[in-house]
Amino acid sequence: MSDRLPHEKGFHVSWDQLHRDARALAWRLDGQGPEDTGWRAIVAITRGGMAPAMIVARELDIRVIDTISVKSYNKQDRSEAKVIKSPDAELMGDGEGILIIDDLVDSGKTLELVRTLYPKAHFGTVYAKPKGRPMVDTFITEVSQDTWIFFPWDMALQYVEPYRGQD
Repeated sequence: MSDRLPHEKGFHVSWDQLHRDARALAWRLDGQGPEDTGWRAIVAITRGGMAPAMIVARELDIRVIDTISVKSYNKQDRSEAKVIKSPDAELMGDGEGILIIDDLVDSGKTLELVRTLYPKAHFGTVYAKPKGRPMVDTFITEVSQDTWIFFPWDMALQYVEPYRGQD
């Protein structure tokens, strides 16, 4: 049993690291789409999936991009996942040829909900935790379930005093 707060076992991801990992995700996904047409579109799970989806779309030259907005957190507290904005229904169908991208699969509840809507879609995340791993088809880095990932859009740079006194 650990007395740590969620932020004390943190994995800090810089913009550079996210870019490298999202490109690695694209390389892993290259050639995995339907044989005759390739990926028809990317759907980013907002908000965290938007930056990786942009990078994957650029790397794989996919021009059709949409979003699905699923709310499953209130601050750092998990709640029941619910869709608050859906992608274009005509585009989506059952998900065949659609690549759904998110930054992280944690408990898997968000992807589980989206997978029920689009069962034939391919789900890719940059990072995966063990509980949610069965919900994702392709990912780059696995982190422990008790690790809190600090993404660059959640962080700010600030001044830090020098170790030995002041100037």
